[in-house]
Amino acid sequence: MTTEILTPAPPTLDTEVLMAGFGGQGTLLAGKVLAQACLDLGYEVSWLPSYGPEMRGGTANVIVRIASTPIGSPLVDRPRSLVVMNLPSLEKFAPKVPAGGVIIVNDSLIDRDPHRPDCRVVRVDSRALATAAGATRSANFVMLGAWAGATGAVPAAAIEQGIAEEFEGSKAKFVAPSVAAFRAGWEAACPRS
Repeated sequence: MTTEILTPAPPTLDTEVLMAGFGGQGTLLAGKVLAQACLDLGYEVSWLPSYGPEMRGGTANVIVRIASTPIGSPLVDRPRSLVVMNLPSLEKFAPKVPAGGVIIVNDSLIDRDPHRPDCRVVRVDSRALATAAGATRSANFVMLGAWAGATGAVPAAAIEQGIAEEFEGSKAKFVAPSVAAFRAGWEAACPRS
């Protein structure tokens, strides 16, 4: 008789996040890490990047859908949560978040209110938190941490493992500062009890 070890099914989850900013701010990378973390947890995931032809400074956004059941389409018109790194992204995407959604705003580059009293808005000074964490180029992971802390959708440990997987081998030196930046964002946005 063989004993089969079964991995328990992940908790039920059906959500999506749109991460948007300028090219070079790391929104696509943050989305990729989130998608990998959710795959590792056993969820169905889609990762749909969109970016302009410019290498840096153009627009860049990514939609990450996470579900317990197969995903019919990676497209999302009204994402339940939004992570915005710059003002043009806030202006374009904030109106699309449905009531009750979560909007994470990069306070270091956005000085306007999203005017969404029907949503939970979390303002995060990603530049200051990344610098304090010793990871000046990791504002994207601060914002990912803020989203994860504010929503509670994905465990921090899973995303930290996703960061470690992304920076294997010669890039391993980026793991510790990236995780520190992620934790700083998590702590800034995690609801206090």
